[in-house]
Amino acid sequence: MRSKKKKKSYKTVNRSPGSILYRGKKQSTVTAIDIINYSKESYSKIETQNVADAFHFKGKDTVTWINVNGLNNTSEIEKLGSHYGLHPLTLEDILNTNHRPKLDEFDNYLFLVLKMLYFKNDEELVYEQMSIIVGEGYVLTFQEADGDVFDDLRERIEAGKGRGRNMGADYLMYTIIDAVVDNYLTVIEAFGDKIEDIEDHIFDATTEDSQTASTIQGLKREVLKIRRSVFPLREAINRLEKMEHPIIDDKTRNFLRDLYDHIVQVNESIEVYREMVWSLLEMHMSLISNKMNEVMKVLTIIATIFIPLTFIAGIYGMNFDNIPELHYKNAYYILWGVMIFIFLMMLIYFRRKKWL
Repeated sequence: MRSKKKKKSYKTVNRSPGSILYRGKKQSTVTAIDIINYSKESYSKIETQNVADAFHFKGKDTVTWINVNGLNNTSEIEKLGSHYGLHPLTLEDILNTNHRPKLDEFDNYLFLVLKMLYFKNDEELVYEQMSIIVGEGYVLTFQEADGDVFDDLRERIEAGKGRGRNMGADYLMYTIIDAVVDNYLTVIEAFGDKIEDIEDHIFDATTEDSQTASTIQGLKREVLKIRRSVFPLREAINRLEKMEHPIIDDKTRNFLRDLYDHIVQVNESIEVYREMVWSLLEMHMSLISNKMNEVMKVLTIIATIFIPLTFIAGIYGMNFDNIPELHYKNAYYILWGVMIFIFLMMLIYFRRKKWL
């Protein structure tokens, strides 16, 4: 019995603008807060669950990076927003994890939403919304759960490698976005390898796999999901690079311009792989059709060979007594010889026509 697909129900909830309510699927039991405060000469790191531990860094001649893991504890996030003067709509967007990448400009800070992609346990691809707020001397990042792509960045800041400790909060924002974009390339490269593996599997004549079509379909959905997550970021980075805002230093604009080139490269690669996945599906269906045609050709040849033999057998199988050749002594053997001769001649003909 064929099972019926469960019908989805869609419900629209109209809340007042600026409602502080978490709308996501990852329910963390606690909100973990990582605070990194640094300057050219100093560095400190605090891991806490109390957002108030970050308040005393505001206004100092240092750069503070506050990373919040877990968004369901809305009261702590509201405290942080109140301390840094964040607009209620900004807090609402942080807690709504279904936003497309975007950039909002405010008088005292910039707000950027983007999607962070990374492989969990080298297999499962994780899609996670990340919000970045950059103001004078601070960067706030909000993630749904533990796990990100910033381990190398944290190590560089701690070790004082590169120019990060000599630059401001706008450069820290750039390095965070750059780490996310660089990981896009890693994810896309992995999907390129998957596409090549499936292509080799399709052209391997020794393998028969009924799951190939569903594998390609799943890969197509995954590529489209990546495209929806990454493509709008191009517009946001372009705006960020061109906008005139006191938080963005002129020295950082060159890095943002390079970041824009990277996101363009990512989008072009996604479009290429998207076309390749569509081609894989068409290729797979074409090969299945060709295999079916080969089977039909063999069956047609067999039927064609047996048509004259069936005709002869039909004639001499009729219940008429007045068929003179039936009374010959060797008529049975002659009939067999004629039928075998016809069979062989048709095989030779099909061989010469390269139908066999």
